[in-house]
Amino acid sequence: MAANRLAILTLALLAACGGDRSASMAADSLSRDLQRLPVDSSATFSDQAAATPVPPPAAPVAAKPKAKPKPKPAPAPAPAPLTLAGGTALATTMDREITSKTDKPGATVTGTVASDVTDASGRVVIPAGSKVTLTITEIHESENKGDKTGKLTLTPTAVVIAGESHALDGSALALERTLRDRKTNAGDVAKVGAGAGIGAIAGRVIGGSTKGAVIGGIIGGAVGTQRAIETQDRDVVVPANSRVEVTLGGTFTR
Repeated sequence: MAANRLAILTLALLAACGGDRSASMAADSLSRDLQRLPVDSSATFSDQAAATPVPPPAAPVAAKPKAKPKPKPAPAPAPAPLTLAGGTALATTMDREITSKTDKPGATVTGTVASDVTDASGRVVIPAGSKVTLTITEIHESENKGDKTGKLTLTPTAVVIAGESHALDGSALALERTLRDRKTNAGDVAKVGAGAGIGAIAGRVIGGSTKGAVIGGIIGGAVGTQRAIETQDRDVVVPANSRVEVTLGGTFTR
């Protein structure tokens, strides 16, 4: 195409300069020669659209490393068991009255722990309000004036803490037990009568007369009455809400 443009430009110059026939013929001859120039059809023309560049392959994205799981915290150590040493005292109050008039050996009674019982570290082992079960292992009324206490033995067997029962080994002492006189019974009347009869017989034998028997009967009756007083049964009584001290016989653990 550049060659064609050059030929056309040459013809135009020639026509402008002379305008004669020879110049026109020369131009035509030159034009024909130029048109017969070989054309390379395989040549690549510069006006073709440029090939779209292929982008280089994207670099592979590195996978993010997975975060390592955090180690689980070590479990908290189990708390030390709650323990009381042998000899520890539990202040307790009786839930009901105990009396030798109606209670028999083998009966069970309960008491309420009056105050918190703590271990050496100050932790509460047996809280106030816990129930202590006690068995009456021995109970008997006082049968004579010289017996100031009668017989009563209480044995603790268990303590209930927050609804759970725990075995308990130890002893219990009723701090406020008393003796209560029983009403005169047939046995006491018999003692008085027996004393009067013996006195009457002795008075008659000694005095040899009815008068002596009467005097002896009066004296014997007085002796019988005194005997009845001295041997009158008196019940052992532990009042309700009275204090009972429970002492542990060995180590208590819960």
